[in-house]
Amino acid sequence: MFERLTNWWGGSPAPIPVLEPKFDPTDPKMNPLNPKGLKPCCACPETKSLRDDCFLRYEATEADEKCQEVVQKHIACMRSYGFKI
Repeated sequence: MFERLTNWWGGSPAPIPVLEPKFDPTDPKMNPLNPKGLKPCCACPETKSLRDDCFLRYEATEADEKCQEVVQKHIACMRSYGFKI
């Protein structure tokens, strides 16, 4: 497609841009930490469930403080699969 594109000032062809594939944490070829190719919604179900239960148990004003440890465990689990959180 770009083979015939020429430089504005000269007759030499313009360099063809090489696009690097965007990092996909669900692609096992790109992310060896996630060999099953889990999506964020399916990774770490245990810590996700504990986190959600904690937020439902406490009022919004208390949940941030009382659920902090559970949230940190869930973040650590997600990062262990290569997700950037």
